Amino acid sequence: MRRTTIALLAALEASVAALIGLGIVLVPLMLLWAVHFGLSVDVTVFLRTAADVWLLGHGVDLELQLDAVTAARTGLPAAGDPFTITIALLGFALLSVVFGLRIGRRAAAGGHSVTGGLSATLVYAVVGAGLALAAGIDGARPSLWQGALLPAFAMALGGVIGAAAESHRAGMVTDAAGVVVRGRLAAFPPALVAGARVAVRIGAGAAFGVLALGAVLVAVLVALDYATIAGLYQALGAGIDGGIALTVGELAFVPNLVVWATAWLLGPGFAIGAGTAVSPGGTLLGPVPGIPLLGALPTDVVALGGLWLIAPVLLGFVGAWLAFPDAALRHEVHGPRAAHGAGVSWWHPLAVGAGAGGVAALVLGMLAWWSGGAAGPGRLAEVGPNAWAVAGVAAVTVGVGAIVGSYAARARGIAPGDEPGPRDRAGRPGDPEEPAPQREFIWGAER
Repeated sequence: MRRTTIALLAALEASVAALIGLGIVLVPLMLLWAVHFGLSVDVTVFLRTAADVWLLGHGVDLELQLDAVTAARTGLPAAGDPFTITIALLGFALLSVVFGLRIGRRAAAGGHSVTGGLSATLVYAVVGAGLALAAGIDGARPSLWQGALLPAFAMALGGVIGAAAESHRAGMVTDAAGVVVRGRLAAFPPALVAGARVAVRIGAGAAFGVLALGAVLVAVLVALDYATIAGLYQALGAGIDGGIALTVGELAFVPNLVVWATAWLLGPGFAIGAGTAVSPGGTLLGPVPGIPLLGALPTDVVALGGLWLIAPVLLGFVGAWLAFPDAALRHEVHGPRAAHGAGVSWWHPLAVGAGAGGVAALVLGMLAWWSGGAAGPGRLAEVGPNAWAVAGVAAVTVGVGAIVGSYAARARGIAPGDEPGPRDRAGRPGDPEEPAPQREFIWGAER
């Protein structure tokens, strides 16, 4: 497919992604405007609010100043002073990353991943900057430079991951950027590249495994405390229209809760305001914001809560154990000496395991940093987990498990980072010179 066509299609899909994200916020706000306020309030207030929420969902800082009446109702000290909200509603960023994955995958399949990714990223940068300019008023002003960069970063992140996944899945280079990347990687020692690849697979797999456990924990807590959450909904008296808007905001906040639950599983926990702590060792809370979903927060010390630390260790161990090729396959491809681990240095498993711990620390630390921040004035300026603590615990636990698993794999005769040679459909060694089958790419078609 031609480069111009891919660029236009990627820009169109990015525009649709931005409209969907804005629509998720705008529809309940328009319902609130029509039903609750009877169309009597200026509609631009709700349009600007939708833009602010979408930008906030990508991590854009929002500077607010409450009016005197609203500040007095909050009961917080210095609530009338200007303050900045830095916490992101990660549901919107996740939506942008998912669309970026689709765009990157399709652009790579069409042979122009860089063109498609840049086109989609540029659209998001223009949309973010335009919304930051349009939504900025005296009472609420988003950061202009962050509005131009952070939504574009989410789209670019998804595009890069999608393009890389498509190139790996296809098993052949169909993209000019892939040719350049593979050419640069060929300049490094093969053992270094293979070890780094395995370390990334182990570390990323362990990190997302812990996140999956955090998601299960959130689901269990919500199910167990459903009566409390429903009671908080009734106490707010928001009505049907207000309840819909509140539920949409809570759904956008669910990814934050998953990251916080992951921080809880790792041990550091998280805070809901200055001087508070929610961790396996106990919960210390002050006044909590009136968000019904926060009714699922644990209030007591969890018995044997420290045992959760074994989860990332096991995930690192299992990932290292499974990430290496089968010994029989290595015997068939590389010969009998390779199948028994001959020539494998003693430090190779150590390096791979340490690299896996570093990757897990990077993924979970960045998510912890992105999921927290300032959620309001006063004590609410400190909300979420400590990113450095989460990254440190993840590096130690996943790293230890990956190192042990790597040495266990070496002991059974498998060298970390070895990759099998080309195989045919029956699993037999194939001809490395045999050209890969060509595919026809159609944008949006299932392959």
